[in-house]
Amino acid sequence: MDMWVWYVLGGIAAGLLSSMFGVGAGILLVPLLSIAFGFGQKDSQGMALAVMVPMAFAGAMRYHFNPDIHLDLSVAAIVAVGGVLGAIVGSQIVFGIPDIVLKRMFACFIIVVGINILVNSCRNRPEGETPSAEHQAE
Repeated sequence: MDMWVWYVLGGIAAGLLSSMFGVGAGILLVPLLSIAFGFGQKDSQGMALAVMVPMAFAGAMRYHFNPDIHLDLSVAAIVAVGGVLGAIVGSQIVFGIPDIVLKRMFACFIIVVGINILVNSCRNRPEGETPSAEHQAE
């Protein structure tokens, strides 16, 4: 099978996970690109970031047009400003970190996030529970 077919299948998997769980495609794409396709850690991270823009936009629009979901675009815009600033600083920092160290940091990050999600999901919150008032935008 041609390599581009594998790339498309990886993109489909990333899009499914991203839109189903609200995670960045990097959780799947960075390991896929670096392990399965042999790209370097930083190359994989850069490609995953480039893929996220159109993929995240498509997923966000599907959520936005679902009448059962309230997508507060003003909050999203404010968070996006901070996200852009963080991406500029974070990408500069990462250029000085060796690939092997970065790969280990990424693995630790994924493990910590996974444990946090598992622990929080076991707290038996009622279905559809909304965040507390102090977490909502005014």
